[in-house]
Amino acid sequence: MDEEKFDAIVVGAGPAGSAAALTMARKGLSVVLIERGEYPGAKNVMGGVLYRKMLETLVPNFWEEAPLERPVVEQRMALLSERSAVTAGFKDPALGEPPYNAFTVLRANFDRWFAGKAEEAGAFLLPGMPIEDVVRKDGKVVGVQAFDGSELYADVVVVADGVNSLLAKKMGLRGELRPSEVALAVKQVISLPKETVEQRFNIQDGQGVVMELMGAATGGMVGQAFLYTNRESLSIGVGCLLSEFVKTKKTPYDLLEDLKQHPFVAPLIEGGVAEEYTAHLIPEGGYDTVPQVYGDGFLLAGDAAKFVNVLHREGSNLAMESGRLAGETVAFAKERGDFSAATLRRYREHLDAGFVLRDLHQYRGVPGFMEHNPQFFNFYPQILNEVARDMLTVDGVPKREKERSALRRVLRQRPALRIARDLYGFWRAVR
Repeated sequence: MDEEKFDAIVVGAGPAGSAAALTMARKGLSVVLIERGEYPGAKNVMGGVLYRKMLETLVPNFWEEAPLERPVVEQRMALLSERSAVTAGFKDPALGEPPYNAFTVLRANFDRWFAGKAEEAGAFLLPGMPIEDVVRKDGKVVGVQAFDGSELYADVVVVADGVNSLLAKKMGLRGELRPSEVALAVKQVISLPKETVEQRFNIQDGQGVVMELMGAATGGMVGQAFLYTNRESLSIGVGCLLSEFVKTKKTPYDLLEDLKQHPFVAPLIEGGVAEEYTAHLIPEGGYDTVPQVYGDGFLLAGDAAKFVNVLHREGSNLAMESGRLAGETVAFAKERGDFSAATLRRYREHLDAGFVLRDLHQYRGVPGFMEHNPQFFNFYPQILNEVARDMLTVDGVPKREKERSALRRVLRQRPALRIARDLYGFWRAVR
């Protein structure tokens, strides 16, 4: 047993797991990083936006070597009706230069590179090894058990095995995901020539665009769609609460195909070749669904701990930050020679003090508010498009009359008091 024992075992080689393994290996700990896929990134999916700050803390100037797609210089938002779109956005070419803000990435490439950095620091990577359960001794987690029955032992196990987290369930830290607390998202990578991508999105080499789509993009369901530029491809996807799919009987595949045919989207992807299709779950329950993230001999990080900021569509940055904090906590426990919950609670304290749980706490009311207020995903996008079309149509009608007509149109469908309640409720949810 002693010959097989590590200081730490990390389960899951996504952003959270690799961040934890890299942090601990650099501090001289013996670490094994276990990945169920054939290689890191083989089974990992996300929309495709990576924020710079959290990764730079772990790998300074990572953009000089990491397999990135494009620095994001523009953020666009579009509220879609069935045939039109009301848009807004922000663009700053300076964001395409160091120190940058965010990048688009393809996980299969990025995750391999990031796990490789952990290997370079001294972590031992074990791919193709599904883990079935933790090993306990005297009530303390002391290792993991693979599906083939083999066991590995360590002082601490960092659980970073994703949204479905089999280990968190086996440990009794969480049950099955409720349909109203998880989104089902599908994504397609569509290849296009580099020049075509840049021409259609009005960008130059070394610049990228992130576009978020709501309204008809999700068939009016509670959710969101996206379209991101890569070097020679586009990432397009849509995700809605699982409860919405159950209620409407719509399929994610059909929703994505409808989105691709929308008049606002179709010209942007025209002529592209679908290269990859993936689906994944996103934990969107927010702060109130975060499980116990530490205990005797274990820590939870990333999606396994449900660290996703649904309002700002952030996940990978929370994963990396929680992974880094988990790694630093284990190193601290190693110095003290104490891996009990009393020592590992330091992890939760750092999460509470930093942006991860502070942001989730601030927006704790958002998931429930959105679930029970679908008008933000159907009525408001539709009515804004109707009003915009009327106001921008030059037909000889005086503008004051158009304004009054637009107001009557809105109030016929939703009285002023209900609109005021909607806006107040949203303010309460995000303040």
